[in-house]
Parts: sequence; C-alpha cells; structure tokens
Amino acid sequence: MNVLAHIGRAVLTFFEQTGRLATFTADAVTGCVRPPIYWTLILQQMMRIGFYSLPVVGLTAFFTGGVLALQIYNGASRYGAEAFVPVVVLVGITRELGPVIAGLMVAGRVAAAIAAEIGTMRVTEQIDALTTLSTNPIRYLVVPRIVAAVISMPLLVGIADCVGVFGGYVASTRSLGFNGSVYMNNTMNG
Repeated sequence: MNVLAHIGRAVLTFFEQTGRLATFTADAVTGCVRPPIYWTLILQQMMRIGFYSLPVVGLTAFFTGGVLALQIYNGASRYGAEAFVPVVVLVGITRELGPVIAGLMVAGRVAAAIAAEIGTMRVTEQIDALTTLSTNPIRYLVVPRIVAAVISMPLLVGIADCVGVFGGYVASTRSLGFNGSVYMNNTMNG
C-alpha cells in the first residue's frame, strides 16, 4: 500500500506541475494581445535579444556557410558537379542552417540570461514586490520578452541566411577558385 501511495503522489505532482505550466503559458500568450502593453520594455528586450545577438549569429552563420561550401565542393568535385555548390549552399543555409543557427545562438546567449535574471528576481523577492505594486509580473516580465523574441527572431534568421550565403561565396571565391560572377549567376539560376 505504501508503494501505491508514492506512485499516486508522484502522479498528482506531475499533473499539478503540468497544470501550472499550462496556466502560465495561457497567461503569457493571452497577455501578448491584452493591455497593458509595455512598449518601452519590448524595445529594450528587442535590443537585448535581437541587436546584441547579431555578432554571434553573424559570425557563426558566416563560418557555417564557408564550411558548407568547402564540404559540398569536396563531395561534388568527385563527380564533376562543382557548379551545384552555390545552389546547395543557398538552399542549405536558407532552408535549414540559418534558422537553426539563429535559434541555437539566441537560445544559448539570451535564454540563459533571461532565466538567470528572472530567477534572481524571484530569490530577491522583486517579483513579489511587483505583485504588491499591483503590477502583473507575467505581463511586465514575460510578455515583453515573448513579443521581442517573436519580432526579433525572423529578422535574425534573415540576417543569418544572408551572412551564411555570403560566407559560402567568400569561401568559394577565395579558397576554391570560383569566379564571383559565375558563382552569383549559378546561385540565381539554380
């Protein structure tokens, strides 16, 4: 009987935590479309999430595009298909690698900082102070970060795509001996 009590307690705890997560998610998502909306905080978070992530996203995308071009060239040169390198780099970066690179870099750089910041605010009772001041902590802390991420991420993905394709262009023209105009022509026609 004691074993069943432990199992029951674990199941009830699981459902309680799942319900709390579902409630938090619903509050955060509905808070994005209901007033008050803190535009100043959204702009601050867009700077932190989007603009300050540009160097790491751009650098990673540039080198990923270059490495992709070199690797595709190594495989394609065996079959005399070097002309397909620009198209494969373009498709590989824009469809798969650009979004993945942007997502991973932002998650690694920004998500940990946000979690640490809000965790520190919880420990130092700043979130309780917001509640005491009649400010909804989810709308004040979570919603601006969600809105900023939703706005910033597509822009970062677009920049990662452009910089990654440019990295493939630089690697192909500098290391592999491609003619720049032929490379661009193959990219546009492929």
